[in-house]
Amino acid sequence: MAESVATAIPDRTLVSQGDRRYSYRHIVGRSNRLAAYLHSRGLGCHTDRDALAGHQVGQDLLGIYAYNGPEFVEGLLGSFRARVAPFNVNYRYVKTELQYLLADSEASALLYHAAFAPRVAEIRAELPNLKVLIQIADSSGNELLDGAVDYESIVAENVPAPPVQPSPDDLYVLYTGGTTGMPKGVLWRQHDIFMTAFGGRNMVTGEQAGSVDEIARRAAENPGTKLLILPPLIHGAAQWAAMTAITTGQTLAFPSIVDRFDTDDVVRTIEREQVLVATVVGDAMARPLLTAIETGLRDGAADVSSLAVVANGGAQLTPYVKQRLIDAKPGLIVIDGVGSSETGAQMSHMSAPGAVSTGIFNAGPDTCVVAEDLSSVLPPAHDGLGWLAQRGYVPLGYKGDAAKTAATFPVIGGVRFAVPGDRARHLDSGAIELLGRDSVTINSGGEKIFAEEVESAIASHPAVADVVVAGRPSERWGSEVVAVVALADGAHVDAEELIRHAEKSIARYKLPKAVVFRPVVERSPAGKADYRWAREQAITDS
Repeated sequence: MAESVATAIPDRTLVSQGDRRYSYRHIVGRSNRLAAYLHSRGLGCHTDRDALAGHQVGQDLLGIYAYNGPEFVEGLLGSFRARVAPFNVNYRYVKTELQYLLADSEASALLYHAAFAPRVAEIRAELPNLKVLIQIADSSGNELLDGAVDYESIVAENVPAPPVQPSPDDLYVLYTGGTTGMPKGVLWRQHDIFMTAFGGRNMVTGEQAGSVDEIARRAAENPGTKLLILPPLIHGAAQWAAMTAITTGQTLAFPSIVDRFDTDDVVRTIEREQVLVATVVGDAMARPLLTAIETGLRDGAADVSSLAVVANGGAQLTPYVKQRLIDAKPGLIVIDGVGSSETGAQMSHMSAPGAVSTGIFNAGPDTCVVAEDLSSVLPPAHDGLGWLAQRGYVPLGYKGDAAKTAATFPVIGGVRFAVPGDRARHLDSGAIELLGRDSVTINSGGEKIFAEEVESAIASHPAVADVVVAGRPSERWGSEVVAVVALADGAHVDAEELIRHAEKSIARYKLPKAVVFRPVVERSPAGKADYRWAREQAITDS
């Protein structure tokens, strides 16, 4: 697929990062040379898909333990070309977490930035399956590990692509974030993830691409939209945006500073690259971006006139922040996308001047709501809650876990569904109301309280920089709502005022029983809330 697109638009820029610019031809050529190296090391597909259960893997896996940049994109494309399954490695993991992930995945290879070499060195002896180490040089100064090979030495060699033919059954593996439990490897057929998240079909009409030639033709017709990806590519939604950009002929822009969210660098990138669309993950990324845009426009420090769309996915973007974004940049549109590692892209909602809301989404072609007992698909206007679900193009299962695979991917009426655990209601308009993940729902006094609803009510206070809501044990209520809050720089507000503010938009029984103030709210590198951490803070403060 990528090779066909590169043939159609060889000289168009695919990746820009600072003063680095790589064309489609350049990126695909480098990824093919990576593929050739992996193949030369004996990595690839060893058991065909039809001989395996959904939770089983017949390919070697390559972990990508890297910051955003061309190397990450090449790692994905090169793995696919070699019939090796790539998967994401969270670069904030400490030793035990990293060891767990690489052991659970049974990774045969690891592509990593030199900055992470000391962590790799700590655990490599305990990972006998890890045969291939590929180190990307960076400014850390860390030397090449013994037995590792330098990345540039691989992709600079003039060698042909490997003599293997990728299959639609080959895997794409996405590990869940582990913010509500241990990370799980979601196994996708490449054809299925292409159709639901890599640009293989229109997510409004459901119309599918008819051929590789059609995809290449459409990419050539695209003028080369500039897409700024701010979340780390270790996050599924960021990978999906990148892969969709490739299959549609867009240009990917990455900030120069990759180990932290530097708003000045982000705004300079928007100006330099004339970015049309910027992707974020929830308030945690959108708030600092908003501040930078407001400051830049007020002081004339940067030209962000090209920016027309902020696309959000992976975490809640509150109405308060959406409205401020739209007010700050005339004509700006905010698009919310809903999906999960287990479903791919499912729903969307567009907020524009005069029409800002959250929680109600337009369903994608295969999105629906199923009954609580998983017995049927609920029709629109059904009285009661169900589970947000996806049918059709869904994953094969969780790596190595038949029981969780059966629970999350049930068969209903002879059709296989993905039901990862989000509560929802199918409205009579056909839209879907998303209420939140059941695993972080708080049952207080017999009432179900969805954490995101309370977070939205608290987040709209101007003094709040970030908030996450969790439950803690209560003798009276069974469980009680606690808000863990980080205040904006220089802001002062007490718990009572925050609770009074929240009372304007949510029922009294949903109000926090306590507010815990912390300097920062812990989140994943992608901006997702860490609910285990939030619960610990709530309990510690009780």
